[in-house]
Amino acid sequence: MRRTEAARGLGGVVREHRTDGGRRLRLAGVLLVVGAVGFAFGVPVTIASIGTTNGAPELAGLLLGVGLVGLGLGAWRLTQARRTREQCFDVHERGLTHRVAGTATLIPWTDIVRVGAASADDGRPMAEARGMGFGFAIELRSARKIRVDTFTEDARELAATIHRAVSLGEFPRGRGRRP
Repeated sequence: MRRTEAARGLGGVVREHRTDGGRRLRLAGVLLVVGAVGFAFGVPVTIASIGTTNGAPELAGLLLGVGLVGLGLGAWRLTQARRTREQCFDVHERGLTHRVAGTATLIPWTDIVRVGAASADDGRPMAEARGMGFGFAIELRSARKIRVDTFTEDARELAATIHRAVSLGEFPRGRGRRP
């Protein structure tokens, strides 16, 4: 990765936290397929159950519900994957570089208000695979929030590093040359 002069102004690089966009896309694909299958079976069952009352309407509702939820969540993850493609957080001694799809935003520690809305492991099976295991928001002075979830490698370490730098004044130490 090419570092700009402005990014060098944030000090030495401590570590990178990349977001796994491919995993997000695979999850979106699975959810969209589940939704499409739910609708593909739900519509004929709904048509066949018109005028009956013994079990078919409930099955039709279940299949259509699975279809609707699958398509909705799949579309959401697909939008999220498109919006955050090639996302990476570079931790520097004096701040972060947030890179998304070829653009980089430099965020000095002084521009970060806090790490907010951190969610712990939810304990449900497959939570990590669905991207719901851990998440937090980086709250900036400009009122902008950058959301980070379990698709970002070492998200917990990133949250802890930001918290230590912003709240406790314990800034990370970089490697290599310093300006």
